[in-house]
Amino acid sequence: MRFTSVAFLAGLVSAVSAHFHLQYPGPRGAFVESSEPTFCDNYGDATTNRTTFPLNNGYYSLNSEHPTWTLGVIISAVQNPNNFANFTDSSGKYQMVVNYFETSGEGSFCAPINISAAGIDGVKDGSNVTVQFIFDGGDGALYQCADLTLSESTTAIPSDVSCANASSAAVTYFSSGVTPTFSATATSSSASSTSTSSAADAKAVVGVSGLVLSVLGGLLALA
Repeated sequence: MRFTSVAFLAGLVSAVSAHFHLQYPGPRGAFVESSEPTFCDNYGDATTNRTTFPLNNGYYSLNSEHPTWTLGVIISAVQNPNNFANFTDSSGKYQMVVNYFETSGEGSFCAPINISAAGIDGVKDGSNVTVQFIFDGGDGALYQCADLTLSESTTAIPSDVSCANASSAAVTYFSSGVTPTFSATATSSSASSTSTSSAADAKAVVGVSGLVLSVLGGLLALA
């Protein structure tokens, strides 16, 4: 009984702590696991060391610690976007450069991103933009940002960046404009407190740790 309880708890703790790591383009700052449920992994200001990134036919790469997950990518042409509202259009909807999709597979994931095709105002050759990756592996939304300078003449990712997938699982895209329901209720970071965009996307992971403690108490009582 004790062994089974420990194994079950280990699975719950793993679900709570699982994250994703943006590999390319380079994120706004060093990965901070505890901050990933907040706006831009809690990096409120754009970096001065932007990545020169293809305006057309680029790629992004990340590492997933979840077996099944959902991802969407939003963009801002504001020079220093520091809240979710900076990533919305005049009607308050997120400016999507990658529509939300669902797939499976832990490990590396690389996919194309064609920023110019999104038709976002202010997004053109030479523009400074920020893209924010919104990831949900079943325990709430996680966020990482990358600050870019777009270039028509840059057509490929650097040779030292690996573009490989750990899984050949199918990718299922949501319809344009559809926001999936993320799985946890949460708080937003101070940087995102002025957002008027979708509340579901601005939620972070809370409550799961409380569930773990509750289950722990019950299991100890039964042991």
